[in-house]
Amino acid sequence: MKHALTALDGSRINPEGLQGKAILVVNVASKCGLTPQYTGLERLQQRFGGEQFTVLGAPCNQFGEQEPGSAEEIQTFCSATYGTTFPMLEKLDVNGEGRHPLYEALTQTPDASGEAGDVLWNFEKFLVAPSGEVVARFRPQVEPEADEVVAAIEATIPA
Repeated sequence: MKHALTALDGSRINPEGLQGKAILVVNVASKCGLTPQYTGLERLQQRFGGEQFTVLGAPCNQFGEQEPGSAEEIQTFCSATYGTTFPMLEKLDVNGEGRHPLYEALTQTPDASGEAGDVLWNFEKFLVAPSGEVVARFRPQVEPEADEVVAAIEATIPA
């Protein structure tokens, strides 16, 4: 990850801590019909997390204003409701003029049907290889533990 990233608590995320890892970047929201995907995301973190993989949550309020909370409210909700242990970024924009530079890069990646461009909704997933290359994109309706997501993670984690 070559982009400057800020954690939900306002601290800077050390890029060296992400180097050499496969990263599943997901724009998340607390008040969305897809919010229960946090469960699958945390299970992926528990299954693959560590030196080779991490989920990276990116709270976003651009879709139906479904992430209206403060950083503290988001953190409390995620840890109390879903027991999340994966890192969370500060709230950011994934589309439009204010799109975060991370998402400028991510949204150039096409999904399985060849479509690139704007994020469609909350819980869109991008798999970034340890090299920094975006290797897969999964639309919001694809569950975190779907066979294609797990297979892509397994194929991306360093041997």
